[in-house]
Amino acid sequence: MSDHRRKQPQGRGRRAAQQPSSGRRAAPPRDATTSSHGQAPPSPPGQPPGGRAESPGAASPQGSGRGRRGVASTSESAGAGGRAAGRGRGRVQPRAKKRFIDYPRSNKDGLRRWMPSWKQVLGTFVGFVGLLMGLVGIAYAMVEVPDPNKTATSQKNVYYWANGDRMVSAGGGDQNRQNVKLPQIDKSMQNAVIAAENESFYKDAGVDPMGIARAVFKMATGGDTQSGSTITQQYVKNNYLDQSQTVTRKAKELLISIKVGAQEDKKDILAGYLNTAYYGRGAYGIQAASQAYFGEDAADLSTSQSALLAATLNGPNLYDPHGGEGGGSLQTQAKNRKRAEARWEWILDREVEVGLLDQADRDKIKKFPKVKPPEKATNLKGQIGYLVNLANNDITNNPDSKITDQDLKRGGYEIHTTFDKKKTLAMEDSVKKIKKENFDPEKRKEDKHVQFGGASVKPGDGAIVAIYGGESAVTHYANNADYTGAAVGSTFKPFVMAAAMRDGVRDPDGPEEQGPDSRTPVSPRSVYNGDNKVKLLEYNGDTWLNEDNEEWHQKNDEGTSYGDIDLREAMQWSANTPFIQLGMDVGLGKVKQAALDSGVNEESLPDTLTPAFSLGISAPSAIRMANGYATFAQSGEKAEPYSVTEVKDGGSPVYTHEKKTSRAFNANIADNVTSMLETVAQKGTGTKTKALNRPVAAKTGTTDDNKTAWFTGYTKQLSTSIGMWRMDDQAEKPEFLPMYGTAGEETIHGASFPSDVWVDYMLKAMKGKKKLDFPKPGPIGKKVCSHSTCPEPSPTQTEKAPETTEPPESSDPPEPTKPPESSKPPESSDPPESPDPSESCYDWGCVDEGMDQGQSNGDPGGTDEGTDEGTDQGQSNGDPGGGNEDDGGVLPDPSGERRG
Repeated sequence: MSDHRRKQPQGRGRRAAQQPSSGRRAAPPRDATTSSHGQAPPSPPGQPPGGRAESPGAASPQGSGRGRRGVASTSESAGAGGRAAGRGRGRVQPRAKKRFIDYPRSNKDGLRRWMPSWKQVLGTFVGFVGLLMGLVGIAYAMVEVPDPNKTATSQKNVYYWANGDRMVSAGGGDQNRQNVKLPQIDKSMQNAVIAAENESFYKDAGVDPMGIARAVFKMATGGDTQSGSTITQQYVKNNYLDQSQTVTRKAKELLISIKVGAQEDKKDILAGYLNTAYYGRGAYGIQAASQAYFGEDAADLSTSQSALLAATLNGPNLYDPHGGEGGGSLQTQAKNRKRAEARWEWILDREVEVGLLDQADRDKIKKFPKVKPPEKATNLKGQIGYLVNLANNDITNNPDSKITDQDLKRGGYEIHTTFDKKKTLAMEDSVKKIKKENFDPEKRKEDKHVQFGGASVKPGDGAIVAIYGGESAVTHYANNADYTGAAVGSTFKPFVMAAAMRDGVRDPDGPEEQGPDSRTPVSPRSVYNGDNKVKLLEYNGDTWLNEDNEEWHQKNDEGTSYGDIDLREAMQWSANTPFIQLGMDVGLGKVKQAALDSGVNEESLPDTLTPAFSLGISAPSAIRMANGYATFAQSGEKAEPYSVTEVKDGGSPVYTHEKKTSRAFNANIADNVTSMLETVAQKGTGTKTKALNRPVAAKTGTTDDNKTAWFTGYTKQLSTSIGMWRMDDQAEKPEFLPMYGTAGEETIHGASFPSDVWVDYMLKAMKGKKKLDFPKPGPIGKKVCSHSTCPEPSPTQTEKAPETTEPPESSDPPEPTKPPESSKPPESSDPPESPDPSESCYDWGCVDEGMDQGQSNGDPGGTDEGTDEGTDQGQSNGDPGGGNEDDGGVLPDPSGERRG
């Protein structure tokens, strides 16, 4: 062997190429053939020493690809090995540490560097799905099934008459619902809903991914809008959640649906859905819907009827055959009928397709089911709706009840009312009778839009026993027994009289604000000027001027002049001029307080008081007027009006009315007012009440431009107020219309049709009741002669006083002839029992003769000769506002609007 072949292998790279020129031997490579000390281990038997490089065929003629220089026997071989080493140096680089996520991809260039590999795509998808499943699992574990939505489970309230009889079942708002169990729902209805809404209902877990996917696809391709929800999901939405369309609500719906599907029995879920779904026509739940569409119970539905009700669940406003509730162009009766028939047929065919209906039975169904016309809350028609609303308002507005409007809408309450069924029906019958006998809207346009309102209240208790709210609560929505804005006219005058008796007239020489020491309580025998167009004076005798610096000359009805007239007669004939002046002498603030004390609510009284306030420009409701007069009937004891005695929830009382009364007036004041109103009923404008053949106290009232007329009166046991007016409540801006020519009459007064209704009703309401007298009033106040109206006494009267004083025919006793030791009025509002006639006049030359000074120019035959027709606003020598003398009118309020 040559020396070259036995030579040890050289190192790699540059050093290997350089070392031969130095003459030094290169260190052997550290591989499997070299020891840790650089010495080659002994060669195995049969192998030449020197390692793999020395083995036959170990070295390539072109050198090693791993960078080792091959050993050649010639210089040519050495050159070739050097070139090979040079190529190996360019290909072999130190490898960088591989990244966990090799993105961007390190072994790719250009655009491919940013394209993920299929392994990366698959891994990302698997990781996302796993993360999503983990989050869903956590959410599912955390979510809890909430308490049922109270609105969704609301039921009817049950209202009872005063005698305990059931009056009506009605829920708050539109929640017309009566829950029933699944066996009470015909099987055909169950099948129709399952076929149309969720064929896999009994198999799925509460949600249907394929159904959701189908709904999304149909919406994306322009098909019908579908919810993709299962019956369980819809039940959850109705029963536990709201109807909002948010991602959060939808996510809750899915999770709760899965949990409900796992926890609740499918039959319970189906029953819950059918009882909470909305079918249109205000019907919530299958029982209410069955009644609304077919007049049937849910248990009696046919297969055809069930298919139609199932169709309405897809959109009641679009599938009610009689048209949608919104009245839009897409909800006409014709379009709805066409849609309903198509979906009805589809549901029946679908039932066959999914195996819930035999084909033979399907073939028998040919005709579309007959559907009732829609009716709005038919159980609330007539007076029932007004009674229910009145009771509801009484409950929710009473802080003692603690029951909110939302609670009432949830339902389930037993509500016991004060309403007397017989009296309520009697009042309605009386109005219908009088309207039928006297009004003909087809012949007289003046008879159109005539309305009545009325109420009866129990004195000393406040219980509202009957009302008349209008023709029907489902056609005429405003309750005419409650506040309507109809001014009450001269029926307000008793409150003026009560203020005059209690608070007295002011001293004309004193300041505007005066206490009891400066005031003089007034007797019904006090004398005022009753002539037509009397100039209105301030309490101190100065001429009253309006904001335009004009005098005010008050008119009486039909321009009648009564001369000097006492207040009893002025009340009897409803003369305006004495009472408008009396209100000025007492002070309008005192008059307002007397009305409030009697039971009239402040909201019905004007904020700014003008002289016409004493003539009834205010608008208390029939309920409040009846209650205010009931205070007089009960000798001055006021009770708050109410209509609910007790409310029960689940059989347990949750509210019980507590009677609340207070002393509004001294009994003698109230009894004297009653005595004056008895005169009206027996001799004045209210003589029709004689038909009752029992003691009655009453007052008539008519307002400006003959727009409203009232009759309010009472027996000892019952106080009733009846109002009449004309108003088109369907007009864009409803307003009170004049009643000239109505029923063929020149004018309408309180003594006409309101009095007729009052008498007809009270004859029925008081039938069989004991006749009770009113208390006999005692002496009260002093006989005041207002602003020099008393005539000078004759010499005979001055020289000789009468030996005896005969009492008047009325219950007002004579003035005593012997004055008490002091004529000073007491500090309290109670008048002295023995007034001093010597000091009962103002200092303008009037003389108290101890007898009536007024003249009665009216015919006591019972016609209304004295209802207030308004106020003269012009100068004494002119007609205000260009009107004629018979037009009447009252002083406008500061805004310039004439008050009726």
